[in-house]
Amino acid sequence: MLSPEIIKKIKKIHIKTGRIVNTMMAGQYKSVFRGAGIEFEEVREYSPGDEVKSIDWKVSARLGRPFVKLYREERELIVMLLVDMSASGCFGTKENLKKETAAELASILAFNAIRNNDKVGAILFTDRVEKYIPPKKGSAHVWRVIREMFTFEPEYKGTDIRNALSYLGRVCRKRTVSFLISDFLARDYLHQVKLASKKHELIGVMVSDPGEFCLPEKGILLVEDLETGAQFYIDASDESTRRHFEEKRKREYKNILGTLKTADIDCIEVNTAESVTDALTTYFLYRQKRKR
Repeated sequence: MLSPEIIKKIKKIHIKTGRIVNTMMAGQYKSVFRGAGIEFEEVREYSPGDEVKSIDWKVSARLGRPFVKLYREERELIVMLLVDMSASGCFGTKENLKKETAAELASILAFNAIRNNDKVGAILFTDRVEKYIPPKKGSAHVWRVIREMFTFEPEYKGTDIRNALSYLGRVCRKRTVSFLISDFLARDYLHQVKLASKKHELIGVMVSDPGEFCLPEKGILLVEDLETGAQFYIDASDESTRRHFEEKRKREYKNILGTLKTADIDCIEVNTAESVTDALTTYFLYRQKRKR
């Protein structure tokens, strides 16, 4: 049984994300991702009004007159949400924890998919896949996805992105648009990201919190790694210690972005202090411009 507080939170995010999708993001999702699922259908002779960029130059050169390629848009997409549920998501210094920001973002993406008659599914993972929700359509299904995002209690604490992506490859034989939502505090996942991106439209969503990049000036602090449980003391009043901490965290953040860039996949950066809606809207606009 869900507590009244959890039910209230789920209903609130359900109403909020539904309103966002139907107003602010109306049409953006479709214009960005519908072109991702197209299949070649045939070549026919060029007719006045056809776009020049659709001309098949090899066929035209061989036959001595212009021909164009025709594509058939797939009727539906499969949208998969790979959501990191590890213990590091329980960190937050603003209104939301990282895992709450991730859940809100996943909810908006799920609503977009259902609104456009696409299927949506989810893989909730830590250092292993803890829950798989097969892709389906319908408002009842998206309600289930949102409920799981906000109520699921993982059994484990660590993070294994490789395992989550490998699982995606096993359960989704067809091409998907997959959002990998995580803080990416994991190791050695570049190869698996590259493999997954060859079959699927893979998009990274990096969730962070401002408190991860600086120490409060409050003397001796007890710091705990939420995933391993390791604890240590740090002198936060020491300027050189704070500077070293900030530089180290910035390098880690930069390395994550570099890894995703090397894998040649897009990355949406989402901060718990900022609007999830703004981050997604900015990305959708970027994708629209890139398609032109």
